[in-house]
Amino acid sequence: MRVIPSSLRTTFAVLFATVAVAVTLTVGFLSYDAAAHLVRVEEQEVFDEVVHDLRGQVHQRELTALDYASVDPDHDGPRDDLTRSTRTDVQVLGPTGEITDRGSPPLPVRGTDRRIASSHEAGAVSRRNIDLGDGRYRLATVSLGGGRGAVQVAREFSDTEDLLEELQRRTALLAAAVIGASALAGWWLARRITGRLVRLTAAAQRVAETGNLQAGVPVAGRDEVARLGHSFDRMLDRLAQSVEDQRRLVQDAGHELRTPLTSLRTNIALLARIDELPATAREELIADLSGEARELTELVNELVDLAAGAHDDEPSREIVLAEIAEDVAVIARRRTARTVTVDADSTLVMGRAGALQRAVSNLVDNAAKFDPGGTGPIEITVVRGRVTVLDRGLGLTLEDRSRVFDRFYRAPAARGLPGSGLGLSIVREVADTHGGTVFAEERPGGGAAIGFTVATVRGQGQGREGAQ
Repeated sequence: MRVIPSSLRTTFAVLFATVAVAVTLTVGFLSYDAAAHLVRVEEQEVFDEVVHDLRGQVHQRELTALDYASVDPDHDGPRDDLTRSTRTDVQVLGPTGEITDRGSPPLPVRGTDRRIASSHEAGAVSRRNIDLGDGRYRLATVSLGGGRGAVQVAREFSDTEDLLEELQRRTALLAAAVIGASALAGWWLARRITGRLVRLTAAAQRVAETGNLQAGVPVAGRDEVARLGHSFDRMLDRLAQSVEDQRRLVQDAGHELRTPLTSLRTNIALLARIDELPATAREELIADLSGEARELTELVNELVDLAAGAHDDEPSREIVLAEIAEDVAVIARRRTARTVTVDADSTLVMGRAGALQRAVSNLVDNAAKFDPGGTGPIEITVVRGRVTVLDRGLGLTLEDRSRVFDRFYRAPAARGLPGSGLGLSIVREVADTHGGTVFAEERPGGGAAIGFTVATVRGQGQGREGAQ
């Protein structure tokens, strides 16, 4: 059960550490590269400045090798200007390239240096890098001109490289420390995140194994994992409610189906002796069977409609409720031969046309059933997403108003009338799925006003009177 969460935890930690490694190495490399570049450029500029000063000296006046020799420690000469505060090693060459004043450490003399020493051009220069002992130096040989010799100047840069190597080592150690800390932080963070996912997974597994939809999901916080947990909890509540509704529907349907089925069995038993019955009794028996079959058919159809109402695959679209009301009125006039009027505005709603038409049709059928004498027209009104069907029938008691939309509920005055008590339940299901509510009111002057509301989209136009 914990294989996936543990793997996810490791994945989080590795990803976190990988990002930290990439960032740390990039920043460390760029920082070291920039620092090394600055130090090397600065060292090169200092040496170039020494060579520039030396060439300036030999151009300004004629100097000899003796002027650069360290023979008088109390006298500041051109040599002192070169070595002062620059850590520069100076060595003087004679006209033939011989060393007249040895540097410390002694600097190597090559053929190029000898040619520079014998050159008549003042300030001619030769540059190279040399290895001397354990150090590495920049070396420049500058001619004094007139074949008077040359001056060699050298500056060690291996100490700079040692400094940069130390900087590199410390940068690597710091990067390793940051990477290790990042890996630990990633593991800790992944453990916190996946810990809640583990609990959520365990809860889902318990539901799958036991079928217990009442199991709570202990998730706290406000992040995405917490919202997932809360959504899962709400989903379980909805599933539990759905299962409970299905159980109640099956129980109620079984109870309601039992009565017509019992009556059918009784009448079918009489069919075995139909030849012994008088003609009038036979006609009554056949009429009873026909009525019970019709009632059973209507009950089954309404149960199917009720069960399908919450799972209708019809897509939602913008609908003019007035058009739904007009269509229902046309069908009701033809079926009941009653006067049905429509007074509706141009309200647009987002919904399923078939479900809304079924709801309005059930309201009109209910009005016709409870006003069989036709003491007044059946009126359909639509105002701002509120659909009301008004009749002049028996009216509603206070208890009826609170229970009339319950499944299989039938008012005491209606128990002798045909019907299953499911029609208005379907109206409530349709209203719920369209973001609305149902209502049942006593109509002033007698009768009832029963209807539902739907969430509107836009537009409320003037009312219009439907044709009779």
